Amino acid sequence: MMQKPAIDVVIPAFNEQESIVYVLKDIPMDWVREVVVVSNNSTDDTVKRASGNGATVLDESRQGYGYACLKGIDYLKSKTDQPDIIVFMDADYSDHPEELPFVVQPIIERNMDMVIGSRALGTREKKSMMPQQLFGNWLATWLIRLFYGAKYTDLGPFRALKFEKLLELNMQDTTYGWTVEMQVKAAKRKYEFCEVPVNYRERIGVSKVTGTIKGTILAAYKIIFTIFKYVLKK
Repeated sequence: MMQKPAIDVVIPAFNEQESIVYVLKDIPMDWVREVVVVSNNSTDDTVKRASGNGATVLDESRQGYGYACLKGIDYLKSKTDQPDIIVFMDADYSDHPEELPFVVQPIIERNMDMVIGSRALGTREKKSMMPQQLFGNWLATWLIRLFYGAKYTDLGPFRALKFEKLLELNMQDTTYGWTVEMQVKAAKRKYEFCEVPVNYRERIGVSKVTGTIKGTILAAYKIIFTIFKYVLKK
């Protein structure tokens, strides 16, 4: 059992001024050492509201979910006291930050390398996930099982990893393929992983991805491309 791990949270945020305060206030800080909000070229008050509510705020001007996550990782990697566990969650308040203990517990108690918060196993509010998201998750997880033998049910954003194991993955994707790249690489490396049920609600504001036709098409293409890309790599 891991004793008193240092847990840091990374939250990518692009124009989430209406939701970021709710997210930060619901994170159980008795479990967390530092919360890092990465403003992904936000033009609203996301930065001001995040910093005003205790978060370390970084700026990543290059647009892309992966870019923002990589910025947060680089910041934590540069510290002399790196975290034992890193947690990712979204800034739109669709995740339930108070469920963080359930997401990290398999790492602490069972020595898991990675834990995925599965919306498929939890309870979803009506309209919290659009039909294209549900189908995309099903297709992607089915393909990962087919090619890599890993039984995932979701590509959900709420997830935790041992920090050293995350660094070993050498994450590269800068946009929509971030979550699937992580899960594919973890499967190829035979990481010990599990999923835990997490609840999911309708986000605050409009999704920048599934809320647009362009975003939906690009995300679907990138996810499928990433899955097949690593089939050919040793």
